[in-house]
Amino acid sequence: MNTASPLFYAAPVIAGVLSAVLAKALGAMNILPDQPNERSLHHRAIPRAGGIGVLAGIIGGALLTGLSLPVVWIAFGLAIVSLADDHWSLPALLRLLLHFVAALVFVMSFGPWPASWLFLFLVFGLVWMTNLYNFMDGADGLAGGMAIFGFGACAAAASIHGHAPIAMLSFCIVAAAAGFLLFNYPPARIFMGDVGSVPLGFMAGAIGLTGWKEGIWPLIFPFIAFAPFIVDATVTLLRRALRKERVWQAHREHFYQRLVLSGWTHRRLAIAEYAMMLVCSVSAVLLTLVPSVGVILISLGVGLLLLGSMIMIDKRWRLFLRAHRA
Repeated sequence: MNTASPLFYAAPVIAGVLSAVLAKALGAMNILPDQPNERSLHHRAIPRAGGIGVLAGIIGGALLTGLSLPVVWIAFGLAIVSLADDHWSLPALLRLLLHFVAALVFVMSFGPWPASWLFLFLVFGLVWMTNLYNFMDGADGLAGGMAIFGFGACAAAASIHGHAPIAMLSFCIVAAAAGFLLFNYPPARIFMGDVGSVPLGFMAGAIGLTGWKEGIWPLIFPFIAFAPFIVDATVTLLRRALRKERVWQAHREHFYQRLVLSGWTHRRLAIAEYAMMLVCSVSAVLLTLVPSVGVILISLGVGLLLLGSMIMIDKRWRLFLRAHRA
């Protein structure tokens, strides 16, 4: 990789422009219209191929910078599978199996691990990250915003600690997501679709793992940087599992969905989520600059903030249901 090349520094700009151009074109062509269903918060068909533009921007930026990180090419493979799923609705078990294969290949690329439990934890964690991003891609501007703030934290931390490959790849992802967000910010004219959300979820976990292995940040870093998505998806899944519901079925029980269903507009939700994402991303970067005690305190602070938000949303939801039963 030649960091002296003008293309190296122009790559994020090119990634953003390419993503924006493709998102506009794909939206105009109405490719893969997303029909409203039991999970949807929208009421009309909207094309869901925007992820093609996001991935094209990311890969284009990676090629221009000479990056050959495994995360990019595994994400590209997941994008192909996810595009097929967007079009043909692949069986859930097949999708999950392929996600495990991708996670195994990536985690094994680091070589042998000192403990089998750690290896399994990282594989399952990476599979969960791959899927939760898709679960949270259900409201205008949400997935694109999380990419900007979450990968922005990765880019900032990697830059501060002098790791050019991770920094530049993360900057390309931020730029590509920003290009897409121009057409996905409420009211959305195009959705990301699985072709974008699944690879982004994988890259969030994979870049987080890479940065940890390279000594850039602690293992908790990606959990804090992407906490708004991780916490909402994880708590919602656990609640459904405890109620013995079919966790793989579409639903509208995420905290962000309940806010919209109880009266919030997509724009108000996006602004509130962006504020939360900003706090988490800044906190994640701070984790790399403070001693161990600071890491614990920052993590606890973010956890309490998210817990308080969930309690308030639950209270709002109960009041909403009570008012509609009256």
